[in-house]
Amino acid sequence: MIDHFGIQCQDLEAAKVFYDTVLAPLGHERVLDYEVAIGYGNNGKPSFWISKFEELGPNREMHLAFTAPDAAGVHAFFDAAVGLGAEVLHEPRHFPEYHETYYGAFVRDPDGNNVEAVCHRVRSEQA
Repeated sequence: MIDHFGIQCQDLEAAKVFYDTVLAPLGHERVLDYEVAIGYGNNGKPSFWISKFEELGPNREMHLAFTAPDAAGVHAFFDAAVGLGAEVLHEPRHFPEYHETYYGAFVRDPDGNNVEAVCHRVRSEQA
């Protein structure tokens, strides 16, 4: 369980467009907007933050999984990301190696991070 999570972005404007677009189908939205940091979440609580990448070492890839309500949400996330030109890491599918109801899709965001939408309640016959 994650209360909140933040990443550093080299191009904050590109990251805003990406996350505004791909999080909307999952029911998440921009809830706080500062000049150098943006908070996303729902019900007014920011759980995920993006901020300007400054004076740190090289940007390193990280993985972040967002919850999706169902398989359709995973597909909507994936379609939104691909629509923005995101690199596809894994198209929407079941990952039985994780567990029998793990359904997810993985893409790269504008900074090269591995970003996923996942639903833990989808059986293969529901996808």
